[in-house]
Order: sequence, then structure tokens, then C-alpha cells
Amino acid sequence: MELGRERDTYSVRTDPVRIEAGTPTEIAITGLRPDTRYFYRMRSRSPGAADVETGPACSFHTQRAPGSTFVFALQGDSHPERLGKMYHPDLYERTMRNVASDHPDFYVTLGDDFSIERLIERNELSQPAVDRVYAHQRSFLGLVGCSSPLFLVNGNHEQAARYLLDGTPNSAAVLAGRARTRFFPLPAPGDFYQGDAEEAESVGLLRDYYSWTWGDALFVVLDPYWHSPVPVDNKAGPGKREGKQRGRKGQRDLWDVTIGDAQYRWLTDVLTRSRARFKFVFAHHVLGTGRGGIEMAGLYEWGGKDRRGVDLFAQKRPGWELPIHDLMVNNGVTIFFQGHDHLFARQELDGITYQSVANPADDTYTAFNADAYRSGDVLPNSGHLRVTVSPQEVRVDYVRAFLPDDETEGRKNGAVAFRYAIEAAPEH
Repeated sequence: MELGRERDTYSVRTDPVRIEAGTPTEIAITGLRPDTRYFYRMRSRSPGAADVETGPACSFHTQRAPGSTFVFALQGDSHPERLGKMYHPDLYERTMRNVASDHPDFYVTLGDDFSIERLIERNELSQPAVDRVYAHQRSFLGLVGCSSPLFLVNGNHEQAARYLLDGTPNSAAVLAGRARTRFFPLPAPGDFYQGDAEEAESVGLLRDYYSWTWGDALFVVLDPYWHSPVPVDNKAGPGKREGKQRGRKGQRDLWDVTIGDAQYRWLTDVLTRSRARFKFVFAHHVLGTGRGGIEMAGLYEWGGKDRRGVDLFAQKRPGWELPIHDLMVNNGVTIFFQGHDHLFARQELDGITYQSVANPADDTYTAFNADAYRSGDVLPNSGHLRVTVSPQEVRVDYVRAFLPDDETEGRKNGAVAFRYAIEAAPEH
């Protein structure tokens, strides 16, 4: 790898490494300056070949300093397994190219991008099969990842979940956990990132919840799936329906769904210690299951009450100071981002914006589950969110994506369908 601080001027060269087709290789680059854009390219030579091939020029930006203005972007559920119903590869590629043209410092995917459920249902589960699911996404996410680091959020359809651990190295959870950390260099706890220090059987570090600071903003990713003893949403296997919540007889108790004591203590510490002007929290969904945004925010460990309105928080979460929503309110969280519901929706509760993020590749352009949202601004798929952070405000743009044949006078690819801004809170 060759890199430098000016385009087409590469002053640093890493030591050569041997790579194999289909096998991800990590190359550590040290000694970089903070708040600096670097340009890089890969140079390679096949065994026995005389000529060196030069890859495309890309770039990345190191950690922004406080007071900087920068852009990050994010997407909701891509669901490649739902071809013809909620997914079109050409539209996904178009969204990725729209994102790349924004030049975000990094890109967040909110889960349900790597479903392995059909492998489970068809009894075709194996490490190579799961690896192919993750490798397939690289051809799309790589269009952005060339110049924007990728941060993955765990979703329910990934089935990277604690309830599937069975003490063997071949469970669905283990195979998914290995593929996630093999094909994508997710954050591990250290000097720069804070996060999950637990090692799971046959996986190692899960790299599922983590945080980092960038400019004037704190970024926090949460995950209930690796930490709940029961299925958080749909249970993998034949005939299982997504998020089915049965009647009173046999009804599952959503107090069993949890981010866990360790993650709660970590979240409390991260939020209370941070002095960032803006704070963003990301998860696949409130509680990891159900539909809606603020409609779910008062329930169970997120809000403290059951569906009858009875406050059982102290009983069900001994040792926890506050429900998660109240913890975010008290610590000045700016926006909570979620996927799962397959639409764009903006709501506000107690000063926090609850932002549901649209699918990037739904060629039906539908606002799925809109009936779950009793308030707020609701728009249909597809597209991505572009978020601009400055010392004065956060600006959120919903950038639409359309296939060429689907564009009309009022439906243009790359157009901003909705925009809002949140001013920085006064400093005390």
C-alpha cells in the first residue's frame, strides 16, 4: 500500500504482504497524523508476473479535531435476501454511489444486511456458506468503503445472537460472529475505541457494541442480540415469523430482552464521561424488536414500564439507575438512529430525536410499517441519510435513490426529500 497527504504523491509504502483470493487481509498503518486526509492506492503483482498492477486511488480522514465540520452517512436494512420484494441490486449500487459522492468520513449500516436464515431453514449452514453472505456485501459496501470506514450494527436477521450458542464451534451464532469480524474490521476496545471486552466461545471478541469520538461528536453503537438469553425478535428456523408476539397464553416476556448488565454499565460510563457537544446512539431498533420509534421508548428496559403501563423497572433491572431512554435524556443524546422498520421516520421525545432510517435498495419505494408511527415525519424508501456535523448544528438530509426507469419529475435520484437541523445546546 502506498499513501501520502497529497493526491498522486505517495511518500509512504507499507511492507509487502502475500494475499490470497477470497481471503480478507488486514494491513496496519501506524504513525498517521490526526485530523488529516490521506490518499492511498494498492499495488500488487501476481506470482510469476513481471508487471505491477496499480489499484484505484482512494482516501480516508483520520480523527477530526473538535471544532471541525464533517459528514457521516448511514443506511437502514438492505435485505439482499428479499430480491423482488424489498431489494434490487442495481438500486443498492446506485445508493452506494450516491453515498460515495457525499465523501462521508464514515458509513454506518444499521443491521439486517447479512441474513443467514435461509441457510438455517434449508439445513445448508456452514462456515463457507455464511462467509459467502458476508463476502457478497463487500461488492456493494466496498463502493463506499474504499474511502469511508464502515461500522456495522447487529440486526435480528444476522442471527449473531447469544440464544443460538450451544457449546459447539458450528452454531449459527458462531459462524455469523466469525464472518462479521473476518470480512469487516470492526472496532475492538483499546486506546481509540471503547467497547465490548467479552470474548464469546469460538468467536473471540464480538466487536458488537462500541463507541468513539470524532470532532465534536460521540458515537455509540448498541447490541441486544449477543446479550439476551432469549430470541430478541424472530427465532431462526422453518416457519418462524418475524417479531411474532403471541397473545396472553404463552406470550413472551420482553423483560427477558436486554443489552445486559455489562453493556448497560458501559453505556452509562461512556455517556456520563463524554463532554462531546453532540451524542449519537445507534441500534437496530428500540429494544431490538417491535415496530415504531417513540411508541416503543417507554417500554421495558428502554422506558421502564410494561404494556399495561406498570412501572416494573426497579424490580426487573436491579442495580440499573435509569431506563435507557432516561439515561440518554439526562446525558444529552442528540439523535437515536434505528433501522428495522423499513421507512424514513423522524420523531422527538424529551428532547431526543428518534430517527428511523430508510432501506437503501427497496425498489417498491414503500413506507413499510408506517401504521406503527402515530406521530412525526414519515416518508417511503429508498435512500440514505447524510449527516453534517458542525460546531453550531447537526443537519440531517434524507437523500433519495431511484432506478433510472423509476425517476419522474418529482422523484429524482440524489434529491433531498427531507431536511432538518438541530442546534448545539448552549454551553454552561
